[in-house]
Amino acid sequence: MNDAPAVASTPTLDAKAIAELAEQLSQLLRLRTLPIGMRGFADLEAMANVPGLRRPPRGKTFSTCQLVTQARMAGFTLGITTENVPSFSSCSSVIGLDAPGEIYTSGRKMEGVWFENRDAAAAHQAGMSRVAPGTYQGMVVSPLRSARLDPPDICLFYGNPAQMILFINGLQWKNYQRYDFSITGESACADSWGHALKTRKVSLSIPCYAERRYGGVADDEMLMACPPEDLQRAVTGLARTRDPAGNTV
Repeated sequence: MNDAPAVASTPTLDAKAIAELAEQLSQLLRLRTLPIGMRGFADLEAMANVPGLRRPPRGKTFSTCQLVTQARMAGFTLGITTENVPSFSSCSSVIGLDAPGEIYTSGRKMEGVWFENRDAAAAHQAGMSRVAPGTYQGMVVSPLRSARLDPPDICLFYGNPAQMILFINGLQWKNYQRYDFSITGESACADSWGHALKTRKVSLSIPCYAERRYGGVADDEMLMACPPEDLQRAVTGLARTRDPAGNTV
């Protein structure tokens, strides 16, 4: 008996369809935490109209990865602006809320921390994927199952390496393509949601120290980010790689 969930061939990718895909993904890969969506807003009034929106307490700032963790573990729908993450930082600049400040771009911030010298630290900043500054005024993260982002710009989920290669197998099932992923090092959010928001391409990252220390990412977890259309393609392909007994082929 086939225990793989049925997958519609060409669902309309509104929030409800994406929620169904997220549920299928969770079943197929046995994910430990919720797949989430992320959407940028140029208009804060439009962001405020997202159903069930929570805002962090006034005067409190968090790293973006801490907010992402609240969405995937606690199921919160969170809206953030530069009031909620450090402004002119890697957190705010990666998602296009503003540009990194001179303390970052010069290398002073990470010199002697993750890099021996200022030149290496500055080169690290220059190599990071970032959404263009000022593209968004706010960002919302929300579990895909809630269907509150209609639609999200990108879909994200955490999983172990075995789950990630199966997801990639699903992506490659019908129309093969080679995937090359980047490793920024520290500030690995640039490789996941930063790269996916900027390019609208499938992006896989090895979470950095900050994500693990402050965002609660487990030692065995990696992060996948992709547009909704790629989530659909992967889930459809992933289901097709399973035999009638529910095992991978």
